[in-house]
Amino acid sequence: MINFRNKNILITGASGGIGNELVKKFVLLGGNVLGTGTKTEKLDLLKKKYPNIKVKKFNMEEHSRVEEFIDNVSLELGGLDILINNAGINMDNLSLRMKDEEWKKVININLTSTFLLSKHAIKQMLKNKFGRIVNITSVVGHTGNLGQSNYSASKSGIIGMSKSLAIEYAKKNITVNCVSPGFIASDMTMNIAEKVKLYLTSRIPMGKLGTGEDVSNCVAFLSSLEASYITGETIHVNGGMYMSWQNSLIIY
Repeated sequence: MINFRNKNILITGASGGIGNELVKKFVLLGGNVLGTGTKTEKLDLLKKKYPNIKVKKFNMEEHSRVEEFIDNVSLELGGLDILINNAGINMDNLSLRMKDEEWKKVININLTSTFLLSKHAIKQMLKNKFGRIVNITSVVGHTGNLGQSNYSASKSGIIGMSKSLAIEYAKKNITVNCVSPGFIASDMTMNIAEKVKLYLTSRIPMGKLGTGEDVSNCVAFLSSLEASYITGETIHVNGGMYMSWQNSLIIY
């Protein structure tokens, strides 16, 4: 059975929908968890829900502070074994209308921060001769999406970066993998018009949206000893939507 006793785990974007599920999963499996976010009130609620975790506010755009941040996290946890890069934003717009700032901000937070956090976390993991990095990407990093050239590029970039890191550190007992969610039920998707929801689910062979737990189950597996021979991979958690989309291109 998977357990994370004596494992120190950093989860970014911990106060969001998927982030909450990730914290819940790793706490239930015995991990020593520190979660980050940008909103104090949400982090306070998370701490109230899971009293044994640690929380830390951090702005992912402060790239010059990432190394110091990772050092402090490692000190606070007593080491760093597992990094879950879940933090991310979207600023959607059609490409001709997209402002430079919209492009740069999404790339900086989603892609550059993921690289820098991984880079400095690996330094800590090398000391332990053990490490697991799981990066949360998205189905649109594979398919693209209307009005999301910046978001799609950031998520696709994470996949390529993860493969390179996986190659570089495979012999050091450090694995780097991605989990790529499709449409996941959340506060955001709950506010989508019913007609749009029906369209989205019609594209999913399983006929339903996924849950945060579907994602956290996959992340927990890739973070575990049971996944020690898996690295550089992306696991899709989308009810078959990406597979179906690929097949439709072939058929039509």
